[in-house]
Amino acid sequence: MSRAWEAFRTGVGFALLEHARNRLALVLIVVYIPLWLTLEHWFVTPEPARFVLRATGRTMTVNGNHLTMVSGAINTVTLIVGFMMFMTTFKALAFDRRLALAGYPRSCLLVAKVIAMTTASAFIAVYATAVVCWYWDPVRPLLLALGLFTAALSYGGIGILLGAFLRNELAGLFVIIMASLLDTMLQNPISNRAADRGGLQFLPSYGPTQIGFTAGFTSTDTPYGHLLLGPAWFLAMWLLGTAAFFARTRSHLPAPRVPLPSGRTV
Repeated sequence: MSRAWEAFRTGVGFALLEHARNRLALVLIVVYIPLWLTLEHWFVTPEPARFVLRATGRTMTVNGNHLTMVSGAINTVTLIVGFMMFMTTFKALAFDRRLALAGYPRSCLLVAKVIAMTTASAFIAVYATAVVCWYWDPVRPLLLALGLFTAALSYGGIGILLGAFLRNELAGLFVIIMASLLDTMLQNPISNRAADRGGLQFLPSYGPTQIGFTAGFTSTDTPYGHLLLGPAWFLAMWLLGTAAFFARTRSHLPAPRVPLPSGRTV
């Protein structure tokens, strides 16, 4: 038991250290989040925007600037966490494979990476919420932070999946950037007047976006089921990436031959 705990603790420490050494991700967190939200605050019109919040079925008219800041916060956290997890998975895949083949518990390795991603996602979500609150007061900032956290989880899973399957660093980054931008653009009623139509619920940021809009502009409705959509996306992507990892790290050595009483082996 102590050996498994030591392996798990070591794995978590190294996974967190990997994120801390990702200088580009740190720059994006410190600079990109406030810069993007500041530009939206300055240049997006505050004219009222009318839309249907599908999570509650209510028709709402809210400040367009604030509406876009919620979408912008979701865009920043999904892009950064997706990028972080892709780079971590992509760069560490060969080393993780050698660790697994050397006998390091694969379950400890995988769970450690999830714990590190969850910690980073929570920090980034709280930081993005604090930047939003610098410019305006969402009705329920804690719920907004939770919505951003679930958005980060969904794209963290996508980053893991892309890192496990893609063999080109530029291709992975391009896919994450385009997916995050298109996803949040389609969810935003300012950029997409048809954002209340069917079909968007199948996109990764649908649940987090609905939670974010609910947190920003309502005080009573809480669509708890939508809080599960982001983690559901993470779980699906993580399981696919884990299956690929287990397939690539299974032992290909021939099974040891068993001696028979007659001296022959099988």
